[in-house]
Amino acid sequence: MYTFFKRLLDLFVALIALLLLLPLFIPICIILKLTGEGEVFYFQKRIGYKNEYFYIWKYATMLKNSLNMGTGSITLRNDPRVTPIGGFLRKTKINELPQIINVLQGNMSVVGPRPLVDATFNAYADEVKAVVYNSKPGITGIGSIIFRDEEKLISAATIPPHEFYKKYIAPYKGEVELWYQQNKSFSTDILIIFLTAWAIIKPESELHFSVFKTLPKRNFNPEELN
Repeated sequence: MYTFFKRLLDLFVALIALLLLLPLFIPICIILKLTGEGEVFYFQKRIGYKNEYFYIWKYATMLKNSLNMGTGSITLRNDPRVTPIGGFLRKTKINELPQIINVLQGNMSVVGPRPLVDATFNAYADEVKAVVYNSKPGITGIGSIIFRDEEKLISAATIPPHEFYKKYIAPYKGEVELWYQQNKSFSTDILIIFLTAWAIIKPESELHFSVFKTLPKRNFNPEELN
């Protein structure tokens, strides 16, 4: 029953969002076509439902072949691979909006674990990798809210980005995604959608810890690592 209502919620939210955001999508497409490398969309292979691969839709914000440049799968704040307009789209999360098409296609949900590339997925513990995608990956999710400014966190670290991700971010993100698998419900998804909107308005807010009191506590203090 939950799966049925979740799919109805996905279709309803995605269709409404597509209609409301169309006036925004069109000028962004034109700007991207005329700037940077002339690419509008970026299609990347990610790990999805039941650990099957799919291609995610995103606005093109980085140079072509960026995965084979610099820090690879990890993007830093002020990363030189990011185009000027791409920096704005990433900061505002507008670059994620084309994933509405993934939701309509059925390979993503509005709420769920973030779909990862192999490199970051393999940083998870085996017990996390085995179950994290028992739900369809989502445009937003509890992990996306908690790590909404992951680029800033990694950029401020004093150890190499990939080491920081594997040692600190992946273990905690894995705990958070396991929490979602254990607590997923229609009401949880509705609350996560609300918290996502709240995080856009109040980026520094940690309201999610008050709403979901059983969330795992952060396993590190960002300020102590800088």
